[in-house]
Amino acid sequence: MLKHEIGALLLRITLGAIFFIHGVVKFQGGIENTAGWFESLGLPGVTAYSVALLEIVGGILLIVGLATRLVGALFALLMIGATVKVKLAVGFLGNGQMAGYELDLAFLAIAVYLAINGSKLLSVGQLFFKKESNEIKRAA
Repeated sequence: MLKHEIGALLLRITLGAIFFIHGVVKFQGGIENTAGWFESLGLPGVTAYSVALLEIVGGILLIVGLATRLVGALFALLMIGATVKVKLAVGFLGNGQMAGYELDLAFLAIAVYLAINGSKLLSVGQLFFKKESNEIKRAA
């Protein structure tokens, strides 16, 4: 049980940090540019703001371990959308100008794992759900 929680903790923090950084970069690079790119894909420009905020807030929530399953599910949906709308057309390994969807599939798999299993070890969520926390301590 403990080794599974350690693995989930590593996945949770890694995915959280990756998404947080991606969200921050969208704002640093000019969210208007990202909105314009979204519009060129046929998506409303305001979607860029929603995606960037989800990445930032969701990344923080994963890092601290709060609403892990919900954020995992939202990130999984985000990765499915990104893969289908953008990356699928350039292929698994890309086309020389844009990366393919191989990394997106890895992020999707991690997000789905977290959505299904959660991650309790060193999570703020355990402050609110003591029962599950005690089960982890017994397993350790």
